Parts: sequence; structure tokens; C-alpha cells
Amino acid sequence: MTAFWIAMQFLTVFPVQLKQIPSPQQNAQSLLFYPLIGMLIGLVLFAIALTLVKLPIILLSTLLLVVWIWITGGLHLDGLADTADAWVGGFGDPEKTLRIMKDPSSGPIGVLSLLIVCVLKWSALYVLLEQQQLWLLILVPMLARLSPLILFLTTPYVRAKGLGTAMSQYIPRKLSYVIIAITFGLCGFMGLWGLLLMIFSTMTLWYLRAKFVHRIGGVTGDTIGATIEWVESVALFTMVCLLSLY
Repeated sequence: MTAFWIAMQFLTVFPVQLKQIPSPQQNAQSLLFYPLIGMLIGLVLFAIALTLVKLPIILLSTLLLVVWIWITGGLHLDGLADTADAWVGGFGDPEKTLRIMKDPSSGPIGVLSLLIVCVLKWSALYVLLEQQQLWLLILVPMLARLSPLILFLTTPYVRAKGLGTAMSQYIPRKLSYVIIAITFGLCGFMGLWGLLLMIFSTMTLWYLRAKFVHRIGGVTGDTIGATIEWVESVALFTMVCLLSLY
């Protein structure tokens, strides 16, 4: 269970105390639990939406977005801002892109990317609550946190001394494919809409992966965080648009 608590500590603000510093193998094994942590985050949002269903939708959607950001500690948003700044400021140069990505400060492009993602999520949450499609609150965070596992399986980690380098070396590949199959299978329980959600999430992931490989030759911690945010935003927004039309 150590790997589960490592994932919980890294992906949420819940007070988890580890008895010792995790080994590279344990850090790699924690990737297997990322979708489960995403599901737990989704269940918290689902419970809040059910409990406070009588609130005005505009207030409830705002509350859900705030809780969503708070639970994750803004970790992935930080990666999104760093990636956006580096992507624009790097002017297509891989080394410059990676150098800017390490800068802890956020520039105007980073701030703009945060605003875009938050507006997309808030508007999607508003429509989701209006249509009572609360199941999306569970599946979207789960699918988004499957992205790091898939990226580590398929994409080089470009920082030689980063934590991700050791994780990519020790990742349990056979178990990883089982986790991917189980996660996609859970989406299948929602029928056609669940399959569409899975397709949109996967398409977003592979588009971003192609961009990362083309620009910097792989992924970093920041680009993985950005991927989680964009998969959540695009999948959620696309699904509520389709549900509104049909």
C-alpha cells in the first residue's frame, strides 16, 4: 500500500505521512494508483454536488471548481502555466523551452492559459450540473490521471536527473496495461457516452504527446501536469457540448 499513499501524497493535499523516503521502484509503482486517486477526487466532487444540489447552479459550479483546484494543490495548474510560458517563449528551440520551463515565475502566457482552463472547466461544470450529468465528475479526473501512466510507458522523459527518469525505468509495464484496460473498461459501463469520453480523452492525450515529442523530444513533469489539465478541460467541455446537442 506504500505506492498508493505515495500517489495520494503527490496528487492531493490530504495529510499523508510516509514513514521513509520512497525508493525509485515505489515511486514508479505509485503511477499504477493515479487513476484510482483521480476517481477518489471525482467521488469527492460528486458527493459535494449531490449534497449541495439545492444551491444555485452558478454557486455550486464555482464551489466545485474551487474544491477541485484545492484538492490537487494547484499542482497541475503550475505545470500548465510553466509549459505555456516555455512553449511560447521557447520559439521552437528545445533547449530554450526546457530552460524557461524550469523558471518558477509565471509570465503573461502562463497566466492566460490558467484563465482559459478555469473558464472552460467552470462553464462545463455549470452545464453539467444543469443537465444532471454528475457521472462525468467521477470519470473525467480518473481518465486525466491515467495520462501520466500512458506517457511514462510510451514517451521518453527528457530530464536526465529528474524524478521521472527513475520512474520510467522501474515502471511495472504488465500491471500498467492491466490498469489501463480496467480504467477504459469502467468508462465502457457508461455505454456510448463513456466510450466517447474515453475517445476524446485519448485523442487529447496523443495530440499533446505528439507536440511534446516534436518540440522537446519527450515529456517533463510540467508537461505531464499540463496534459492532465488539458485532458480534463477538453474532455469535460466536449462532452457537455455533445450532451447539450443530443
